[in-house]
Amino acid sequence: MNESADTPRSVERVYGEAWADYYDDIFDEVDERMIDRLVNLSGSTRRALELAVGTGRVAIPLSERGVEVSGIDISESMLAKLAAKAGGDRVHVTPGDMVEVPVDGTFPLVYVVANSLFVISTQERQVRCFQNVADHLEPGGRFLVECFVPDVKRFDSQNTRMAVSEIGDHGEYAYEVAIHDPVDQEVRSLHIRTDADGANRVLPVTIRYAWPSELDLMAMLAGLELESRWAWYDRGEFTETSTASVSVYRKV
Repeated sequence: MNESADTPRSVERVYGEAWADYYDDIFDEVDERMIDRLVNLSGSTRRALELAVGTGRVAIPLSERGVEVSGIDISESMLAKLAAKAGGDRVHVTPGDMVEVPVDGTFPLVYVVANSLFVISTQERQVRCFQNVADHLEPGGRFLVECFVPDVKRFDSQNTRMAVSEIGDHGEYAYEVAIHDPVDQEVRSLHIRTDADGANRVLPVTIRYAWPSELDLMAMLAGLELESRWAWYDRGEFTETSTASVSVYRKV
């Protein structure tokens, strides 16, 4: 059965299909501190499951550190990029909806990074994702969630935003236009990127953000407890001024 264009999964699929050809050019670096932390959390068996594995930007370097990595992604285009990379064959890939966690067995570590949890478009589906992750964690296993801390001050009094986000050295630039729905905690935005040769790319993003306390409640409903929260992978203290959070939940 074909999904209609406005179903949650169809909305979520748009990101990967639109961004796949440009994702690695835009996000071309991986913080080694992230890889170190994931290795440390992968248990004695060195196994991990990544939700929204995408092009393998994190999964491949993690596998190079001796972790057996499995990954789930709804975007066929993203997974094709992963498969074409050196080392991509080391990642055990399952195409599908990360909310349902459609894999067998349990893991000492499940992780979702780079704000990908927020691509899940409704609160109900985010809650279900936490519950399904809990079902795929070993006793004492961890669920690591990395995402930005919402900042509604980015939007004007009409809940809109238009801002230049990047200016390069060779004439390229990027800007964002966005509409914020504070009731549903949804942001619909277009990222317009102009290359040095004048070519334009329009990349859509729809997210449903959640506050750190809301993430904690989702985890509690799934039988997980907050073990650690940092401002970043260097384990810096998370404070009221932090712009990102790295939360580690443990299966009780």
